[in-house]
Amino acid sequence: MNYKDYYKDLGVAKTATSAEIKKAYRKLANKYHPDKTNGDKAAEEKFKVISEANEVLSDAVKRKKYDQFGADWKQYEAAGAQPGGFDWSKYASDRGRQTRHTDGGQAHRTSTYESDSMFTDDGAGDLFEMLFGQHSSGQRRGRRSVAVKGDDLTTETTLSLEEAYHGTTRLIQLNSQTIKVTLKRGVADQQVLRIAGKGGGGSNGGPNGDLYITIKVAAHPEFQRKGNDLYCERPVDLYTAVLGGKVRIKTLKDTVNVDISKETPNGKMLRLLGLGMPVNGTKTEFGNLYVTIRIQLPDHLNEQEIELFKKLSALRN
Repeated sequence: MNYKDYYKDLGVAKTATSAEIKKAYRKLANKYHPDKTNGDKAAEEKFKVISEANEVLSDAVKRKKYDQFGADWKQYEAAGAQPGGFDWSKYASDRGRQTRHTDGGQAHRTSTYESDSMFTDDGAGDLFEMLFGQHSSGQRRGRRSVAVKGDDLTTETTLSLEEAYHGTTRLIQLNSQTIKVTLKRGVADQQVLRIAGKGGGGSNGGPNGDLYITIKVAAHPEFQRKGNDLYCERPVDLYTAVLGGKVRIKTLKDTVNVDISKETPNGKMLRLLGLGMPVNGTKTEFGNLYVTIRIQLPDHLNEQEIELFKKLSALRN
C-alpha cells in the first residue's frame, strides 16, 4: 500500500491553511496544466497528482478523513471505519518508501511515507478483520506478498541553446548502468522528461520505477529565448540605416542577408519568420527571430568627414 502524501504533492505543511493550499495548487496547476506543457506526459501526470491532492485537502471533511486514514480513506470509510474508530498508528510504521534522486549521475533518496508494515504477519490479520472482516474459519490469513513499484529516480542535465535547437543525446549514469537519452530539438528550459521503467527495481514482482530528467538550457551570449521565439540585437552602421541596404545576421540555423529600409530608426525590431526555435515534438514548425537594430555612429572622423557632416547639418537646419 503506497502512501500518497498530498501535502508533499502540493508543497505545503500539514498545518497549512485552506488559503495556503489553494494558493499552492493554483501555482502548480498554472505550471503543469496540459494547455501549457505541449503534450509533456510527465507534466500531465504531475497535473493529475496535484489535482487529486487539491480535491481532498481543499475539502475540510475529506481532509480530516485523509489525516486519519491516509489516501485510502474512502475504502476504510466504506468498510465502516470512522474517524477516531481505531488507532491507525498501531498499524503504521515509520519505515518510508524512498524515492531516489540523482545529481551528476549519482543516485540520492528522499523519503515518502509508505505504511506497508500492516501487511506483516503481526498486523495483517488484525487490520483486515477490523476493516473488512476478512477471515477464514476463524483463522487469520497468512502473510501476503504485495507488489511494490520501484523507486522513481530524478536527475537533471544542462544543454546549450544550440543543443536545444538541433537536438542531442545524453548518457546518464545510474546505479552502475549507462542510459542513453535522446533529447528532441526544441526542448524547453525546466521541461521534465519521463523515461518509463528506468528507475529503481520493483519488489515482489512490482514494476520498475521511472526516471525523470529536468532539462536546463544555459543562457546564451547572443540570443534570449521566450517560448519558441528568439530575441537578439544587431549593430547597423549609420550609413546603411540612413540610406538602406543589406546586413548579414547570424541565426542558430545559419547566416542570412536581411534588407534594411532607408531611414531605419535606432531600436527598430525586425521579425524574421521561422528563424526561432523548433517547436518541440514537431518536424516543420518554428518560432520567430526578433532582431532589434542598434545604429552605430562613426568614430575617428577625419576633417573632410567632419566638414561633410557640418554641411549636412546646415542643410537640415
